[in-house]
Amino acid sequence: MNATDTIEQHFTRLKPEQKRALHKLGIRTIRDLLYHFPSRYESSGQVGTIAGILAGADVTLYGTIRKPDVRKTWKSRRPVAEAWLEDATGKMKMMWFSQPYIAKSLHDGMVVKVSGRVSGQGSKAYLANPEIDRSPVVPDAHDTLFSPEGRTADVLASLYPIYPESQGISSLWFTHNIRKVVETGAHEKLVDPVPKEILQKFNLPSLSSAIVFAHMPRSREDATAARKRFAFEEIFSLQLAVQQRRGAAAREHALPVSMNRKALHDFVESFPFPATAAQTRAIEQIIADFEKPHPMMRLLEGDVGSGKTAVAAATAYLVATSLPKGRIAGTLQVAYLCPTEVLAKQHFSTFVSYFRDHPIPIGLITGSECRKFPSRIRYEESAKLSKAAFKKMVANGEIPIVIGTHTLVQKSLQFKHLAYAIIDEQHRFGTVHRQNLVNKDVPLDGGVPHLLSMTATPIPRTLALTIYGDLDITLLDQMPVGRKAVITEILGPRIRESAYERVRGELAAGHQAYVICPRIEEPDPEKELALQAKSVKAEAARLAEEVFRNTTIDVLHSKMTPANKEKVMKEFEKGEVQILVATSVVEVGVNVPNATVILIEGAERFGLAQLHQLRGRVIRSTHQSYCFVLPETFGQNTRDRLKAFKDARNGFELAEYDLTLRGAGELAGGKQWGVSDIAMEALKNIKLVEAARTEAQRLVTEDPTLSKYPALASRDLHLE
Repeated sequence: MNATDTIEQHFTRLKPEQKRALHKLGIRTIRDLLYHFPSRYESSGQVGTIAGILAGADVTLYGTIRKPDVRKTWKSRRPVAEAWLEDATGKMKMMWFSQPYIAKSLHDGMVVKVSGRVSGQGSKAYLANPEIDRSPVVPDAHDTLFSPEGRTADVLASLYPIYPESQGISSLWFTHNIRKVVETGAHEKLVDPVPKEILQKFNLPSLSSAIVFAHMPRSREDATAARKRFAFEEIFSLQLAVQQRRGAAAREHALPVSMNRKALHDFVESFPFPATAAQTRAIEQIIADFEKPHPMMRLLEGDVGSGKTAVAAATAYLVATSLPKGRIAGTLQVAYLCPTEVLAKQHFSTFVSYFRDHPIPIGLITGSECRKFPSRIRYEESAKLSKAAFKKMVANGEIPIVIGTHTLVQKSLQFKHLAYAIIDEQHRFGTVHRQNLVNKDVPLDGGVPHLLSMTATPIPRTLALTIYGDLDITLLDQMPVGRKAVITEILGPRIRESAYERVRGELAAGHQAYVICPRIEEPDPEKELALQAKSVKAEAARLAEEVFRNTTIDVLHSKMTPANKEKVMKEFEKGEVQILVATSVVEVGVNVPNATVILIEGAERFGLAQLHQLRGRVIRSTHQSYCFVLPETFGQNTRDRLKAFKDARNGFELAEYDLTLRGAGELAGGKQWGVSDIAMEALKNIKLVEAARTEAQRLVTEDPTLSKYPALASRDLHLE
């Protein structure tokens, strides 16, 4: 058995649903299987009682099976296995969704051990998809192959792994089959990508030892050592990738940008607000980068409403008023990449307002339309163009500033003198989009565009060092003059009327409101986990009929067509819609200064980053604004998270708090950054991150192509 062998070569009896589940988890080879690590470990010392369970807790219980059965959900007719677990202190329900065979394997009176997470609370508490051991003794987590001489496996079996699952394949399947793979010695054939001297320097186990420690730990210390090693390996690999990118950028040449500071000063002075000291500092840092021979690679990180767009506009002005090298006419060009069509159109409108008194054409390109400002017929307006005409003008250099969605990255759009690329909400695109934009049309002028990535998503320092190690970082840590802090309140269901009263008061003052819901449609009534989640459509109807009569209410969600979204947003911007009921689709960039209050239903269902971004929708003016979070459950974890959200003075504080509380979890969730859970957890350890960064810098400096380290050079070391 070799690490590169496919799963199907050695597991020939896999059912189709098991193959799908493995592929969904990214497991296609034996190596992938060995790198599928436990999410946690259970031990006999953690066994509890039914009477002592808490909502949301991970529990292990012994008991007797009662009334195993199978039923089908009302709407989707999906099979659900059910049974009751009974111990000396009480009984509780267990449910396994789409796993009817489990009920058939149980019988009344069977003594079992179960492990899982408590869903619901009080009399409605139940275990969803728990692991079940049909033996009344603690399961043997080890094989005698790994037991020290003189000690039997059952003595050592105090820990057993719990693996991330997917529908069709269980944690128990991984426990048994990973052990079989290890018994063949396949893990010993893996080439360790971390150089031996680095392992010794930081006292990390070898790859083969760490795999055994991770899947069959003899102690908590074994499991911890394995997690530390694999966390270091991944962060080290990511650091190598970003350090190589940084080194490559330093060897490139940028197009020179003219520095007319007087004109820039006059342009910034024309803004309808004074620039903050943080904005001025950011502009100066970008100017300093423009003056260097190699392209800028900078991340502008600013809290919601801190003025990143103004910094982008000011620096774009410098580029758009610069002559290409050796030319007596024409200008350099700017590409501004936005994650959504709504945001692209909003930035286009903002840039038009900034550049209205300057003879600099601005273009907009999205999946649905192309526009150019100013119109040849009406100078104060923009004109709609065909895509062919628009692309021709960009290719001829007639539009210096082009704002758009992913359409900007397409090969069919060619720039003549692209000197500056701006990416808004960088993490929503990934490295591939970033590189495609930066590398557009380089041969025409022989220079690589300067890059400014921007984000309002709070990022812990360790994550920024890991993900954006190739970028210099600028923080906008000031809000514009006159902005008031949002008053945030956490309300239970019995006192939500106070939130409605505040909304009525704001509407009476001529302002507007958002109501945010976790869902678009009403959920399947048989899906118990979703029953309490409010939906946009139903909540909008309820509010119109019961709470805010004679009020104009509309909805916004991701399933609407672009045309309908734009129509609703324009009506909301004009004040024709007083209350907008929406999903989190409004979390990024939507700018309606007249909206001063936001209600967030089911707040515990949103990540802290989402909550912070949603609250940012009402920090757009000098009016006092309000945010009411309305959770459906009030467990201790929910209380802690929402209290941190209420108390945090800015997103940076919230990011560091969340890193401490949840191990870099939801604020900068691993999935959106391309980082595994084990590495995200390790980001709490700044020393580990800095050590990995230092070693990566040393290796890349000594050997830029990693020719001495083929195992590292051959790895897929980029972030998507």
